[in-house]
Amino acid sequence: MSDCILNIENLNKKYRDNVALKNVNLSIKKGDICGFIGENGAGKTTLIRMITGLGQPDDGKIELFDETGKKNLLKQRKKIGCIIESPAMYSNMTARQNLEIIRVQRRIKEKQCIEEVLKIVKLDKTNNKKAKNFSLGMKQRLALAIALLGNPEFLLLDEPVNGLDPGGIIEFRELIKFLNKEKGMTILISSHLLSELHLLATNYVFIHSGGIIEQISSDELNKRFKKHIALNVDDNDKTKDILQKELNINDFEIDSNGTFKIYTDSNKVKEISSFLFKNNIGIEQINIKSDDLENYYTKLMEEASNV
Repeated sequence: MSDCILNIENLNKKYRDNVALKNVNLSIKKGDICGFIGENGAGKTTLIRMITGLGQPDDGKIELFDETGKKNLLKQRKKIGCIIESPAMYSNMTARQNLEIIRVQRRIKEKQCIEEVLKIVKLDKTNNKKAKNFSLGMKQRLALAIALLGNPEFLLLDEPVNGLDPGGIIEFRELIKFLNKEKGMTILISSHLLSELHLLATNYVFIHSGGIIEQISSDELNKRFKKHIALNVDDNDKTKDILQKELNINDFEIDSNGTFKIYTDSNKVKEISSFLFKNNIGIEQINIKSDDLENYYTKLMEEASNV
């Protein structure tokens, strides 16, 4: 068996006169977290539906776990978990009751799997609380728990952080990292914002108007856009001294807005914050960014539209 989980060749899909997918070629290897980037209507959901069998392409080839053909694909799709659009759940039932219904529908014998996935998504303490009273973040985690039933090898998530606040996005991101590293899951996660996936994905696929316009690894993307710690404080002069003298960090600059761009290991965010706090320096912002990253997909789209 190869290390390729998914291989797609020359996939096309049209709805009446509307071209949804055109000559799509895509390969995802075992262990990848593939960031699938595209604006609304670009074809992300359509392609995910083709992969999961919820839609059929007009032509082209889909290969899952080295298997092709309707019968073989049906078997291999049992290894897939997914969240597509707004996942269905029973609002008047608890998280456990929702998962029990899905477990029975999927003919999963082991009831213990419900408690296992609830712990993973941190909903094991919700007890009798009904899904209709869940926050948006809790509903998304319940949707993820449903996708995780049966311990899938390949997880497909369509815009899973839509509408979440920054805290919810960070929480969801950490969950995805855990599933990839600790559970060994290969993950395809879509978004219309590159910045949402930049701290998560191992490689990226950009889609525009139904066609793949670029595939690039995380390392290649980071080479193009220098990752840095963005820092805003209430005392730039004192912060500059601390970075150089206390932390031995000299590779930084201060832009026209007074923001420090510190080009060092992103894991040093906690250390920098701690030193500034001890020296009574107020931190207005500290996070990880990349130069011109936000404009990257826009430029790709403009170039593709002009071809």
